[in-house]
Amino acid sequence: MLQTEFYRVKRLPPYVFAEVNAMKARARAAGEDIIDLGMGNPDQPTPQHIVDKLAEAAANPRAHRYSTSRGIPGLRRALAAYYDRRFNVTLDPETEVIATLGSKEGLANLAQAITSPGDIVLAPNPSYPIHAFGFIIAGGSVRHIPCEPDHTFLEALERGVRHSVPKPIAVLLNYPSNPTALVADLDFYGQVVEFCRHHGIWILSDLAYSEIYFNDQPPPSILEVPGAREVAVEFTSLSKSYNMPGWRIGFAAGNRHLIGALTRIKSYLDYGAFTPVQVAATAALNGPQDCVAEVRALYKERRDAMVEAFEQAGWPIPSPPATMFAWAPVPPAFAHLGSLEFSKLLLQEAKVAVSPGVGFGEHGDQHVRIALVENRQRIRQAARNIKAFLSNYDSALEVSERKRAEV
Repeated sequence: MLQTEFYRVKRLPPYVFAEVNAMKARARAAGEDIIDLGMGNPDQPTPQHIVDKLAEAAANPRAHRYSTSRGIPGLRRALAAYYDRRFNVTLDPETEVIATLGSKEGLANLAQAITSPGDIVLAPNPSYPIHAFGFIIAGGSVRHIPCEPDHTFLEALERGVRHSVPKPIAVLLNYPSNPTALVADLDFYGQVVEFCRHHGIWILSDLAYSEIYFNDQPPPSILEVPGAREVAVEFTSLSKSYNMPGWRIGFAAGNRHLIGALTRIKSYLDYGAFTPVQVAATAALNGPQDCVAEVRALYKERRDAMVEAFEQAGWPIPSPPATMFAWAPVPPAFAHLGSLEFSKLLLQEAKVAVSPGVGFGEHGDQHVRIALVENRQRIRQAARNIKAFLSNYDSALEVSERKRAEV
């Protein structure tokens, strides 16, 4: 009999989001109007000058040939120029930059490149699934640490090294964070770099939301810390900043040994993104940046509308300082259900889809992630639906408690 239970597949738990997605699909098939605040899939079009550059490049038959897996030279130079003007960090486009098929692919393939069976990595919980499962798929083991960028993280980092055998090979960072929207400052990054340099631990920093922030303090890069490139590599993406999620273009930048390892493994796996896509991505980075400011302003407007409307609906949610997400505590009356059952109930009764926090790790189970991917009118409609749901639930709960008291 053929083996159908495969080692790496067996290491993956059931996909938590699949159950909510299936319910959402069935509801829509039945004609129900579902307000989808679940998947972080930008709803706005890619800026026209980027689309025009794609069309122009695609019209050239020479661009239809195989590309290069590490990215065309112009694109790598454009990313280096972005780091120079945004973070005042000078990168060598030849040895310290590589283009990836989105930051998710870059993280997963770097995990494949540097992980031996049984290696331990330190990953925040909750966090974006690939941060942990990229290493699990590669045969490693994950030790979870808190996600807050403060003394609790640093203390857990120290404990993780002291009590892990073998010593961890890497630590994952993600600020601004998906799903929690937490942000980190350079002082925090500096302490992590100092610790990891001392203990010989790699740092993998996911900076995919570097341009989606809502105050006067743009999120820093860990590569701004002196000495960071001795131990750190950073992943960025054009998906959110330029409304290019389906284009699948991202980058890794930093330590040349890690970039070299990723370059080598990718050379066996792919020929890079379609060249016209890379040309258009170059135009995005080198061209006018007012489109990025517009994206930032759009998410800020939606955030403000969501926080205000949900507060009025009876579900207060902390205002996220960055990203396109809100990390919302499950209302106290539903806390006993956990995030998955609450998400299903919200979809069924309020016709609003969110992502259950447990999908980002067990320590996220008292939260749900709300994505700002609907316009303000739809967000306010979601709040009205939720208000009616909460009111009906409260009434039903009062009746139930009264009947119990009578008995």
